[in-house]
Amino acid sequence: QVQLVESGGGLVQAGGSLRLSCAASGRTFSNFRMGWFRQAPGKERQFVASIWLSGGRTSYADSLKGRFTISRDNAKNTVYLQMNSLNPEDTAVYYCAASRIGEVAYAYWGQGTQVTVSS
Repeated sequence: QVQLVESGGGLVQAGGSLRLSCAASGRTFSNFRMGWFRQAPGKERQFVASIWLSGGRTSYADSLKGRFTISRDNAKNTVYLQMNSLNPEDTAVYYCAASRIGEVAYAYWGQGTQVTVSS
C-alpha cells in the first residue's frame, strides 16, 4: 500500500503560480511512477503530468506543456507540480497518483487538493 497526501492548493488570481506537493508513505517511493491528474466540475478526470522512477523522464498533457512542471525528490518521498501562468480553466481538484513498476494503471490515489483560479 502507498498513502498519498496532496497539499498546496488554494485560491490564486489569473496569471499567478502555485506549487502542489504530494507526500507518499508506505512503500519505497522510488519504485513508483508518479502522476498528477485533475478534475474540473462536470468534467472527466484529465491527465496532467507524470514522472518516472528517478525523475529522468517526464510526460505532460500537450495543452499544459510549458506552464506546468513535475518533479520529485525521492529522498523526501515527495512529488511536486509547479503551475505557472494559471488561468480560470485550470480550476479543478488536483490528484496525485502512483503506479507500480511494470504497470500502466495508477493503483494508488490521494484525496485531492482544490485549486481555484479567479479571473
